[in-house]
Amino acid sequence: MADDTTFKLGEALAAQAALRRSLGLAEELFPVESFVGMISDEIEASRRAGRDDRTTADLVRDTTGKTVTADDIARFYVPPEARRHPEE
Repeated sequence: MADDTTFKLGEALAAQAALRRSLGLAEELFPVESFVGMISDEIEASRRAGRDDRTTADLVRDTTGKTVTADDIARFYVPPEARRHPEE
């Protein structure tokens, strides 16, 4: 029987980082296309809330210090039907 324990994003990232450090592995890096794919749920929600991709790109830049453009978001956004989610 599967355990129904859930993890917040920060907890999952902390555990992954700790495991990588304990194994002597380098920090994982994601190219922009993978990163935008990873945040496509949030991009979709932002669009539904009336925010344009430029606003999302600005938020990413302000939060991470990394440049992601509105064009990157439009190009690499993964639509809901193409996303992989665990079965509920």
